[in-house]
Amino acid sequence: MDKALFITFEGGEGAGKTTLIEKVKKALLKKKLKVLLTREPGGTKLGEQIRDILLNYREEKISPKAELSLFLASRAQHIYQVIKPSLSENKIVLCDRYNDSSIAYQGHARGLGIDEVINYSYYILEDAIPDLTLYLDVDPKVGLSRVKKGLDRIESEKMEFHYKIREGFYILEERFPERIKIIDASKTQEEVFENTMQFILNLLD
Repeated sequence: MDKALFITFEGGEGAGKTTLIEKVKKALLKKKLKVLLTREPGGTKLGEQIRDILLNYREEKISPKAELSLFLASRAQHIYQVIKPSLSENKIVLCDRYNDSSIAYQGHARGLGIDEVINYSYYILEDAIPDLTLYLDVDPKVGLSRVKKGLDRIESEKMEFHYKIREGFYILEERFPERIKIIDASKTQEEVFENTMQFILNLLD
């Protein structure tokens, strides 16, 4: 039976989100469910151009408010063009990062304020709120050591910044415990996958 669900995956750099989401997608497709996999920033042509700026622009320092605004511009188009239409078609939308990243990264780690970013971003979200958010938790030093490619603009930030991000997600989990679930990403890929699927199957049931 088709069921519209919006599931987001969060985590620090090198937490293993991309690999996990692909496995989740395959598992849900085997159950004959309609699934859409997408990502942020990105998910649309406009969003992918904004993603390139956010991750690779180094000609001058991007202010925290400009950075947040770029993320939200990508998100607004993503919601309008991809997320809402897919949910209206009773698809399960799996999104690699979403609004909680903005709250943890720009709100907490960049110092804009968690409540301020929540209020600002919720105007963009309207009713596109995830049914479930899975936070893959791993020590930033371990996560960054897993990154095989060259580090992008945000990955290259000081270690203190990455620990602030992790702290931000802990705060969010305390605020929204019914929606946000923490998964220990230091475990094996199979254990992480099994823990993730348990949360998703509970939601489907």
